[in-house]
This record gives sequence, structure tokens and C-alpha cells, in this order.
Amino acid sequence: MWQNFHIKKNERALLLKDGDFEQILTSGEHKLFDWKKRYSTEVFSLDQTVFEHKLVDYLRQHEAITLDTHFHVFDLGDDEAGLRYENGLLVEVLPPGSRQLYWKDGAPQKLERINLTQDFRVPDSLLASMTQVGLRGRGISGLNAVLRVQIPAEHVGILRVDGKQQELLPPGRYGFWCFNREIKVETVDTRLQALEVSGQEILTRDKVSLRINLNANWRFSDVNMAFRQLAKPAEHLYRELQFGLRAAVGTRNLDELLENKQVIDDEVNAHLAQRLPGFGLEVCSLGVKDIILPGEMKTLLAQVVEAEKAAQANVIRRREETAATRSLLNTAKVMEDNPTALRLKELETLERLAERIDKISVFGGLDQLLNGLVKLK
Repeated sequence: MWQNFHIKKNERALLLKDGDFEQILTSGEHKLFDWKKRYSTEVFSLDQTVFEHKLVDYLRQHEAITLDTHFHVFDLGDDEAGLRYENGLLVEVLPPGSRQLYWKDGAPQKLERINLTQDFRVPDSLLASMTQVGLRGRGISGLNAVLRVQIPAEHVGILRVDGKQQELLPPGRYGFWCFNREIKVETVDTRLQALEVSGQEILTRDKVSLRINLNANWRFSDVNMAFRQLAKPAEHLYRELQFGLRAAVGTRNLDELLENKQVIDDEVNAHLAQRLPGFGLEVCSLGVKDIILPGEMKTLLAQVVEAEKAAQANVIRRREETAATRSLLNTAKVMEDNPTALRLKELETLERLAERIDKISVFGGLDQLLNGLVKLK
């Protein structure tokens, strides 16, 4: 006819009679007269400080004294966020509209309210405690509601709130409350960047198809202006380079382009000088990397170059032959008037012949041999 309920020191219990709430039992022995077995208990560990039960709304409406005795009531408005501290440490970020009960007999609790209508930035001191959560002794729940951003050196961050561009963030660490608004931060590299316009198939004025690769070095001159005017600045610059390249190639024939590729660079630079001002972009340098001809055009050009070089070689050969003939004629005139020079030429010829002979047999003496080879008038 009696029931005994033992509640441990780190526990609290709901006493129910026929399933309805009666009271909260604290630690200790509780003896109740219950000959019909109508009482039951639900035990809760104080290690789990949050109280979640289907009777929460009933306790809020009808058990004010019990609520005030045993629970911390943390209720937030639609424009408030909450920071829950347990034993002096941040353990939870509560979203707007939260309605939570925490056991007073558990770990000490503290609620800090954040007014979301005043500022959506997370203070630096608070942001430091949200960094490297994995290295802390205890995690922080609800951190997905905080946008944490790291802007590296030589970069800036473009802050957008509800789709509107707000400001530029210099390098550093930032945090923003995402409650009741949509926040995005886009990181932009402000250093010199390379852009390649490759594989552009363009017809010249004389209907020759060329494939051209162009390289450009660029950077942002005004990041704020660039992203206010353009959704994707790099793509806009790529298109303008394409337009300038097509204008430079399409108005010239193949011979002009092959003789002077610099004309393409100058034309594209002039095009960009007219189209880029006012968009926050700056092209520091550009140049044509490759001009690729179709296969049959390569063959034709090779034949043309071969014919030109052959003609040049023929001209040079004829010029040298003419010079050699003229030299022989001059030599003959000198020998005609000077027997001694003729004799020297004969000796030179004899010397060259002697170099080719392995063995010489002389009969009648050397004078007779020389007189027999060459007779002077």
C-alpha cells in the first residue's frame, strides 16, 4: 500500500498520478501511500541541464511556482539571439524564438541576449571563443548560425546582406549573425592575375581561318566599383579581350598578321582603353602567344618560303659565278702581259698536281721535265 521512490543527488524526478503532473521530487527517499498503484515517476539526470518534456507547456501555464523553483526560463523574442554559458563557458547559441527550460540544480547557467536589430557583427572577443572549437574541452552547439570568415593577405572581402553590397572587408577575421538575414562574403584577390584567351578561331580579311592564343595580365583597380557594375568581372574582361582580338584579326589579311604580330596587341589594347574605364578593371600587359595556321595553309606557306629561298640562293649563286668569271678574266689579262706571272701560275698548278701524285719517276732531269710541261713564248 506504500511506494518508495529513491532519487539520487544528481537526479530530479517528475511525480505523476495517473499520468498527470503532481510535483517535482528532489534527491532523497520519498514514501507515498498508494494502495491503487496510481503514482509513477520520470527521472532526469542533472548532467543533462536542458529540460525537454511534453509537459513543458503545462508547467509554463499552470505551475508558475514550480517553474520558478526548479528551472531557469530562457525565452527569446524574434529579434533576439541568445548565448548560453554553463559554468562560465559558452556552450550554446540559441536562435530567435527559443523557449528553453534548464534545471537550476544543475550546472550554473547564464543567458546573454543579443539584439539582432542593432548589429549583425559578432564582437571580436566573442568570435575568438568560437574559433578552433575542436581544440576546446567542450563544443558549442548552434555555431552554424554564425558566419565566420577569414580574409587572407592581399585579398578583400565583399560583404552582401540580403543581396545588397555593403562594404569591403580588409584582411582579418570576421563573424556575422545569420539570424533573420542572408549574409554572404566573397573573397577577391587584389594581386596581379593572368587570363588566357585560348583557341580562338577567327577568319582574316582574306578568309583564312586562324587559331590564336592571347595572354593578359590584369588586376582590380577598384573592387567595389567592379562588383557593383559587373556580376562576374573576370568573365567580362574575357569577353572584351575576345571582341578586341576578333576586331584586330578580322580586318587584316594573313600577310599583315604574319609580318607584324604586334599590330594585334596594339589593336586589342586600343579596344580595352575604350571599353574598360568605369568598370574597376586594369589590364597591365597583353600579348599574342600563338598564331596557329590550318594544316593545308602550313603546307602552302612552306612551299612559298622554299621557293623564295631557292630563288634567293639562285641569285646568290649567279652573282658568285659572275664574280669568279670576272676574276679569271682579270687574271688572264695579267698573265698575257707578264710571262713571269704566267710562270708562277704554272708552278702553282704543278704543285697542286704533285699533291695528288703518290710516286714520281723523273728521266732526263728536272729541267727537262719542266720544259716539257710548259713552254714559254
